[in-house]
Amino acid sequence: MIPLVKLAHAQHRGHPDIESPVSSHLPLPEKQKQPALEIPTWRRWLVVLGAFLALFCTFGQLSSFGTYLSWYTHNQLSSYSPSTISWIGSLQLWVFFFSGAVVGRCFDRYGPRPLLITGASIYVLSMMMISLCKSYYQYLLVQGILFGFGVGLMFYPSISSVATHFSEYRATALGVAAAGSSTGGIIFPIVLHRLFVQVGFPNTVRISGFLCFLCCGISVLSITSACPPSPTRFKLKDYTSCFKDSRYLLLLIGSALISFAGLYIPFFYIIDFVQEQADHARSREDSFPAYILAIMNVGGLVGRIVPAVLSDRVGRFNVLFPCALLSGVSCMVLWLPISFVSTPGGRIALEVTFALSFGFFSGGFIALINACIAEISQTEEVGSRIGLLYCLISFPSMAGGPVAGRLSGNTSHAYIGMILFTGATLIAGSLFVLWTRFRVESRLLVRV
Repeated sequence: MIPLVKLAHAQHRGHPDIESPVSSHLPLPEKQKQPALEIPTWRRWLVVLGAFLALFCTFGQLSSFGTYLSWYTHNQLSSYSPSTISWIGSLQLWVFFFSGAVVGRCFDRYGPRPLLITGASIYVLSMMMISLCKSYYQYLLVQGILFGFGVGLMFYPSISSVATHFSEYRATALGVAAAGSSTGGIIFPIVLHRLFVQVGFPNTVRISGFLCFLCCGISVLSITSACPPSPTRFKLKDYTSCFKDSRYLLLLIGSALISFAGLYIPFFYIIDFVQEQADHARSREDSFPAYILAIMNVGGLVGRIVPAVLSDRVGRFNVLFPCALLSGVSCMVLWLPISFVSTPGGRIALEVTFALSFGFFSGGFIALINACIAEISQTEEVGSRIGLLYCLISFPSMAGGPVAGRLSGNTSHAYIGMILFTGATLIAGSLFVLWTRFRVESRLLVRV
């Protein structure tokens, strides 16, 4: 890390190769270098398109696991509890997150292309093998481990490549790319729900696999990095040095708390929750629960773009904290009261409101966290730092789903413990994000 005194002196002299990770309130020419200035604008946005498609098919499928969980609960894995089945989704998240440290470092050393080719191959292979699975351990190995690793190999190079191509509008570009996951999260639950019934589970997964093969192919061809690969030898300090940065450490703690209980539990359990509410008031033939996950991802689609665009004007950390905080508040204020509403119309209205609001604010956090990491990092460290953060939060992410499942039941009020756990942990994590913001810049009314 460049000492701040030297950094300020270099910036004063107009040094072209210095980027300041701490002065996002300064005018852009004084703030940081732009590694992609010589790259045509159309080429940079082509990278964003490739990242959008990569996240559409990979993270979009991952965020649609609630549809798989609901199907498994009533079909192939009906002898297992939802909490046990949720280990498949939690294992996906753990492998996806844990792979970040290695994949991020490989991105900095070799660039995105080798990783994307390998990731696309593993990801499509896992989709085809899921269609052949019969037993619980097979789903754990294929949909949990192999699928999660394929997602990681596609996700980190895509996001890191976008981050290297942009500086001034980095959050906007990352938000548009991240919107691919929400778009997939809207389309896949609806398509999967219909096709599971019409053509069967194996054929549905194969159709999805062929679609993903096309999207991944376009991503491999269009995604490049603005920074040339630097094939240096591995050094442990490449990872440990970031822990000397208190801003990164605080952001890591906040992200760990938020990922432990917050961002994915509603996506995993919202279908079963709404179905349980329906069972106590309406017939099981009501199809509304099948679409609630898509509605949540509609909110996430808007949330990945609007806060990102706003953050480029008012500051990335200034928007990240409200998104994290309001995700938790929406659980307490909107999700919790649903169990106590007796009229079907009022309950559905509250379910839709919660799904849209939680999707919006959690989507904003997901879109901005990578931009905030890049904001406090040197350009050549972006891949490693993003990957390491996701790697370290993999462990609480894996535990969150099963813990939440243990806190739930099969009565109309059985999800109260899960909701309180989710909301409280999200709010606690948001406070660490706020602490990070003031470590980056202590002044309140400043773009940071």
